[in-house]
Amino acid sequence: MSDDAAAKAALLKGPEPGGTHETDVIIIGAGPAGLFAVFELGLLNLNCHLVDILDQPGGQCAELYPEKPIYDIPGFPEITGLELTDRLVQQAAPFEPAFHFQQLAAGLERLDTLPGREGKGFRLTTDMDTVITAPVLVVAAGGGSFVPKRPPLEGIEAYEGTSVFYSVRKMEQYRGKKLIIAGGGDSALDWAINLAPVAEHITLVHHRDGFRAAPDSVSKMRALVEAGTIDLKIAKMAHLNGVGDVLESVTVTHKEDGEFDIKCDALLPFFGLTMKLGPVAEFGLNFEEEKIHVDTEFFQTQEAGIFAIGDIINYPGKLKLILSSFHEGALMARGAFKTIFPDVDLKLGYTTSNKSLQKKLGVA
Repeated sequence: MSDDAAAKAALLKGPEPGGTHETDVIIIGAGPAGLFAVFELGLLNLNCHLVDILDQPGGQCAELYPEKPIYDIPGFPEITGLELTDRLVQQAAPFEPAFHFQQLAAGLERLDTLPGREGKGFRLTTDMDTVITAPVLVVAAGGGSFVPKRPPLEGIEAYEGTSVFYSVRKMEQYRGKKLIIAGGGDSALDWAINLAPVAEHITLVHHRDGFRAAPDSVSKMRALVEAGTIDLKIAKMAHLNGVGDVLESVTVTHKEDGEFDIKCDALLPFFGLTMKLGPVAEFGLNFEEEKIHVDTEFFQTQEAGIFAIGDIINYPGKLKLILSSFHEGALMARGAFKTIFPDVDLKLGYTTSNKSLQKKLGVA
């Protein structure tokens, strides 16, 4: 393992669950919004602890499309979700954030006083009995904890994680495999196209000859079908056939041809996601249609000291884009500073002349 990889692994390992911690800012969510917020807060010498239900940073970028290209990140004409996550972790690393992965933000308590500090604060408790106190809380939880929509197939649970997968984390996992990809949206068609050069064979199954994916993806898919690279079956999945947790085939029902089996090594159903806010919805914030309303001056909620950024928020003109969350995080950081140090005059500073940052990067 290289020195950089070892340093990253040590950073992401984080504290053991169940401890008690004090920090400047608690961030719920370690996706792109939360990771960049660490950097912006770090520029103002504010320390962070992040809590995320996933087992790694990156949120949806890491969970749903780690190898899928993203084209609207400034300065990167093309970058994958995994590469973007790695860059954001690298950018945040000098400020030594603490990560609490595979933990759910389960409870929030308002505190009238904090030890050694002036003003009010918060005590966050996770489902692993980790306790974190801070004067500022930032909700950067995307749309909440997300779970895939499971196809209504009897016994599918037995194959999940071994033969049935709801996301593609490593394309190499499917090299030389016979795959069935089910669905008619962007994820289904994009992965059918991207995995075609890797898999031995791909069968795309959809219940109708109409697709919700982007027109360009539909055109590319149909070209691969005409070339014989992908098989397209307009049919419904009826049941799964296998031994133990090893899937061998899927029985589908066709309107004219009746039932028949399609052999496969793995099934990738892309039927969308169900977002679950979980306990965050019970934190007393101003939710409307599962979104938090914020004041766009500093992206503060209706409660002083609690801020929100990213896909979980709503305001006039909100764009549900990663790059928008970066802007939101920069303004949020200034609001967090004013909350913690209300009597300090905060002036705009540029990273080119930030001595604290340069010292942390070892270039001062």
